[in-house]
Amino acid sequence: MEVLQLFITASIPVLKVLLITALGSYLALDHVNILGEDTRKHLNTIVFYVMSPALVSSNLARTITYESMVKLWFMPVNILITFIFGSILGWILLLLTRPPAHLRGLVLGCCAAGNLGNLLLIIVPAVCKEKGSPFGAPDVCRTYGLAYASLSMAIGAIYLWSYVYNIVRISAKRSTQDSTQSLVRSSTPNEISCIEPLLSSKESEVVEENANHYALPCTIPEENAKMTTSGKIKQRIMMVFGKLNLKTIFAPSTTGAIVGFSIGVIPQIRKALIGDGAPLRVVQDTASLLGDGAIPTLTLIIGGNLLKGLRGPGMQKSLVVGIIIVRFVALPLIGILVIKGALKFGLVHSDPLYLFVLLLQFSLPPAMNIGTMTQLFGAGEKECSVIMLWTYAFASVSLTFWSAFFMWLVARM
Repeated sequence: MEVLQLFITASIPVLKVLLITALGSYLALDHVNILGEDTRKHLNTIVFYVMSPALVSSNLARTITYESMVKLWFMPVNILITFIFGSILGWILLLLTRPPAHLRGLVLGCCAAGNLGNLLLIIVPAVCKEKGSPFGAPDVCRTYGLAYASLSMAIGAIYLWSYVYNIVRISAKRSTQDSTQSLVRSSTPNEISCIEPLLSSKESEVVEENANHYALPCTIPEENAKMTTSGKIKQRIMMVFGKLNLKTIFAPSTTGAIVGFSIGVIPQIRKALIGDGAPLRVVQDTASLLGDGAIPTLTLIIGGNLLKGLRGPGMQKSLVVGIIIVRFVALPLIGILVIKGALKFGLVHSDPLYLFVLLLQFSLPPAMNIGTMTQLFGAGEKECSVIMLWTYAFASVSLTFWSAFFMWLVARM
């Protein structure tokens, strides 16, 4: 393919996203006020509980089978690698910039989680339809592309709602706990604050005369101090598990992914729900109808939130620049090394479309659902809008470049 044709093919899907985003920004203007702040919050709730689970489950049930899961086993590992390297780079960014406590989860989440579902479902089928695509017949490319994008969306949803969701949730509560934690840290290992005796006011004179009998000592025996130090790691682990719970890990999109996997992999359920002759096909059709609204609705919401980012508060430029470098420079380069290594050791099959999707997973902007999380917890919402504004603005150029480069690269692998 010619270089110009590659860039045209890669730019069409990005332009579609930009047009819908621009429409969302227009609808959120004050003098239009169709997509105001309250409306966006209500739509976010509907997308979170209804549309996203329907989209994930319906696409997986239709395209994923046991045979395809065996062939595509590396994709969950690849997505996990993007989260691991993104988290490491995000942690380094936190050390360098030292943002406020309530923003740490947001920054880490933006570095770790890319838009693995919505953009791939738009980009991959659109690339398949373009003239000169290196992925073969458009119909076959679209079928397999939807399967790859659906699996990416499902696995990404599991990682996003079990990992990033809890990071943002814990970080939202962190700012209120800092004062308490600083008091605990200020005490020395062998000392604790004196505890006042729980006695009535009438006994105060007796307490003063017999303080040694009623008051607890202000020092801990050395053995107990050693036990406290040795149990420090155990206490921290218990603290983490105490903050996590199954209700938050199994978010609606994660539950939808599990349902979709079950329908696709179990033949008896698949025959009952999937296909023109399936007796319960109306259930699958209804889920698909609901899910089809998730992508444009989320894109409109992000457009409205991006407009809010223009009016948002000032924040560290180093944070925004750092996230852009992590997502659009460092991770794509790491992805090229990972996929080339996996191909060399025979961990992935040499399907150009499959390799293209694996590479693209390293070069996506932050997940839109991070904005949903900040709205749900009411922490870092305005800062998230600023981050999304600049990252998606840069993504219009970055995604076009990397998509064209990846198409050129997989054609030569």
